[in-house]
Amino acid sequence: MNTELSFYVLITATFFAAGMVKGVTGMGLPTVAMGILGTTMPASMAAAMLVLPSFITNVWQLLAGPAMVKLLRRLWPLLVTICVGTVGGSLLLVHVNPLWSGFALGVALMVYAVYALVAPVFVVPVNTERWVSPLVGLLTGIITGATGVFVMPAVPYISALNLNKDELVQALGLSFTVSTVALAVGLLVHGAFRLEQLGLSTWAVFPALLGMWLGGHVRARISPKRFKQFFLVFLVVLGVELASQPFL
Repeated sequence: MNTELSFYVLITATFFAAGMVKGVTGMGLPTVAMGILGTTMPASMAAAMLVLPSFITNVWQLLAGPAMVKLLRRLWPLLVTICVGTVGGSLLLVHVNPLWSGFALGVALMVYAVYALVAPVFVVPVNTERWVSPLVGLLTGIITGATGVFVMPAVPYISALNLNKDELVQALGLSFTVSTVALAVGLLVHGAFRLEQLGLSTWAVFPALLGMWLGGHVRARISPKRFKQFFLVFLVVLGVELASQPFL
């Protein structure tokens, strides 16, 4: 198999797997895609490839619920600071040695996976949201910009806002959509997102959507909890591999 064909097989398989995980669990596409691609290419290149499939699948998730206006009114401080942190943090993704950005990505994967496995239950009081949301958004944005993964700490924070199930899924879709757009802007501003990369990003949309569709069917037939456990263990292993690269 020649090198170019192997590259396209890798992209197709990666985004199919990532889309399937999102279809089953409602999240995880950028985490899986960045984790796998980060072992074979610079994190900035992997992040640029992620833009379109992530944006399209997240918009699909965002539009699936009826509470978008309500959520925008409640979460706008979080969303604004996510944008600020992501655009600024993407400078690290572009200019830091790929081994160390891979290390940061590995640590982010491990922290997220261990958190999700332990799954501590907590609730954010409504009267603290006004000042906590901007801080969580800024930290999430910096981590997103530096690693291309936008789950920590926004996902556990949103999960603690006492939203109902449908609102939670839509709120995650809203956060992920804003993060994706901000990451694209950050990569563009810092010269890491070029026109020729749109072809690869467009190519990745199709296996991602197919995987997401299939994942929705799988979710109806297996225990999402069991699937999520295997997925999180896989992320820990992947995170360890990425984080160890600078020391090998």
